[in-house]
Amino acid sequence: MQEELKRQIIKTGDGSTTIHLPDWNEQYHSKHGAINEARHVFIQNGFDYILQQRSYNPLKILEIGFGTGLNAFITFLEAEKRQQNIHYTGVEAYPVKNDEIELLNYPEELSVKEKQESFMQMHTSDWQSEEKISSVFSLTKRQQFFDEIKDQKAFDLVYFDAFGARVQPELWTVEIFKKMFAALNDNGVLVTYAAKGSVRRAMQEVGFTVERLPGPPGKREMLRALK
Repeated sequence: MQEELKRQIIKTGDGSTTIHLPDWNEQYHSKHGAINEARHVFIQNGFDYILQQRSYNPLKILEIGFGTGLNAFITFLEAEKRQQNIHYTGVEAYPVKNDEIELLNYPEELSVKEKQESFMQMHTSDWQSEEKISSVFSLTKRQQFFDEIKDQKAFDLVYFDAFGARVQPELWTVEIFKKMFAALNDNGVLVTYAAKGSVRRAMQEVGFTVERLPGPPGKREMLRALK
């Protein structure tokens, strides 16, 4: 069980922090840079990409692995900047504790210390209910296992940010990607930092068209899947 594992706050290559699980030798984000990875994989190749295709009001995003809230927070900042209406749903089986969240330096490293309260609101808000973080960004957090997801054509974009297949191979299977395919609207997009051949083939098997893209710092490739 993940919550029983030892946990450490560490600094990554770009100065931003993440949570390290030494028993697994696994982190919530890339040790080469948590913020750099989030921006490259989920914002540039997911959020920016889908908004270049057409306009959405709102854009409905599902995150698999809400974790530290970094991807949600950067998406919130982008929504504020562009005044893009976002309905964001984050799924997490094992929520990070608030005392750990307080040790993460994302508002500082992103030069938005004035948004610290919004970042904390994302974590202190109730699970299973929608919370307005701002006039353009609403957040619904769901505490559930990924294999329990049953949404049908409910989202435009999926941020697939589960722990890696090395430590949790059951999260990168045909069965899970079937659920992701079902949850996406037609022309929906899924992005992930992963690039393993077995992951790409599982995505293709359920019907996705999959692109290999240059990865974030420290990683050669990543994947983007289109429905």
